[in-house]
Amino acid sequence: MLKLEQHRSRPASHSLTVGFAHSSGEVEEALRLRYQVFAEELGAQLPTCALGIDQDEFDEYCEHLIARDTATGEVIGTYRVLNPDRARALGRFYSDAEFDLSRLEHLRPRIVEVGRSCVHPDYRTGGTISMLWSGIARHVLAQRYEFLMGCASIGLADGGVQAAHIYNELRETALSPPEYRVFPRCALPLDSKGLAVVPGKRVAMPPLLKGYVRLGAYVCGEPAWDPDFNTADLLLLLPVSRMTARYANHFLKPLEAAA
Repeated sequence: MLKLEQHRSRPASHSLTVGFAHSSGEVEEALRLRYQVFAEELGAQLPTCALGIDQDEFDEYCEHLIARDTATGEVIGTYRVLNPDRARALGRFYSDAEFDLSRLEHLRPRIVEVGRSCVHPDYRTGGTISMLWSGIARHVLAQRYEFLMGCASIGLADGGVQAAHIYNELRETALSPPEYRVFPRCALPLDSKGLAVVPGKRVAMPPLLKGYVRLGAYVCGEPAWDPDFNTADLLLLLPVSRMTARYANHFLKPLEAAA
């Protein structure tokens, strides 16, 4: 397996721009970055590994948000966005494969789904993530979508201890109302015979997940196990109305920055 070049010489700061891909070539750049992060770095089992890209049937229906280093021309971050019309044409959201979304059925025409987010390891800073979120926030507000939905992943390299602790914390602070509850199709074992919380143990919450919760996102139920990526996935739902003015103003700043 190839290794990412994590120690390349780069300038102290990076001038980044964010926008949606406008050509098949730009989309392919995003797919290759996803392969580098998910397959080469994290060891995900991807069906398109031989091609050096991460691609599935959803990609042709999605818009692809990309962050680019203007100095090198390199795509260094990406998100894919599935709007409700395209989800209806496809027949499902990506999250349908992992969760029973029956209780969200009436919301489908108002939901935009985001996913497959990744950033090159040399650019994993708050500034880069903030810029990607700014691009998504602008899109959601411009199109007047009412809900943002997506999965937040927690690695299972430790056997699931971190995932159990994080869910135990979030169900006390960020669990959705019952009408927004979803149910994993392949549940991570969290009962007395499965993964347990160790009293007094503290674990770090992934920055992406922490950011969603700070924005006002609900955790919609127990985590699902994704065997291809070996992650515990939490379904998050963010009503746009819950995004505070403070964060809305922050994410609507110009989409140029130094990371």
